[in-house]
Amino acid sequence: MRHALIFAAGLGERMRPLTNHTPKPLLEVGGKPLIVWHLEKLAAIGVNYVVVNTSHLAEQFPEMLGDGSRWGLRIRYAYEGPTPLETGGGMLNALPLLGPEPFITVSGDIWTDADFGKLPAEPSGLAHLVMVDNPAHHPNGDFRLDATGQLHEQGEPRLTFSGLGVFRRELLDDWREIGGDTVGATGKPCFKLRPLLSAAMSRSAIGGHHHQGEWTDVGTPERLAQLDNRLRQPAD
Repeated sequence: MRHALIFAAGLGERMRPLTNHTPKPLLEVGGKPLIVWHLEKLAAIGVNYVVVNTSHLAEQFPEMLGDGSRWGLRIRYAYEGPTPLETGGGMLNALPLLGPEPFITVSGDIWTDADFGKLPAEPSGLAHLVMVDNPAHHPNGDFRLDATGQLHEQGEPRLTFSGLGVFRRELLDDWREIGGDTVGATGKPCFKLRPLLSAAMSRSAIGGHHHQGEWTDVGTPERLAQLDNRLRQPAD
């Protein structure tokens, strides 16, 4: 059994008014919700168990996706509370629903033609991140990918983390010391994943590869409309 986690808890503030009534991952592009593109890709590579973390308008996810059986999946929902717990807190909150083996993660508000089948079942370190060229809205990128496939916090040229990767749960072992022992509105740990990734990179424990195909961070109504228009174009 291979597991996956879809990050779907964001408030989608930059997408308003579209997200006033619909969570961003449930907005449609190319005739289906963003999150469904991910579910189909995950099912196609043999994933059969998916955890979806939720917060904003959380009840809409099971209403639309159900138990996942229509895709041959089993979907479980990890509710973070009315306020999202950030990426690190969200992953920590979902861990009890995930197995001991490495799991795929994908942000619910991206679209990509990346081949999920190229993700390693066993990352060489604590995580393997799919990197993409820096988009116009994030020109400075996130990390440097060297010729050996290792990621570094410092250095040039830099690439952007796509939101797609494979993680070992051990990355979170030191979350309190590295991420900060802070809590969200519901008393659950709330922290970003990046400090943990940076700490692991200093030990050469984070790898990755460069995806040079299509990728969109669907962060604004304009980018959503552009992507929808592109996906609806007839194939050549």
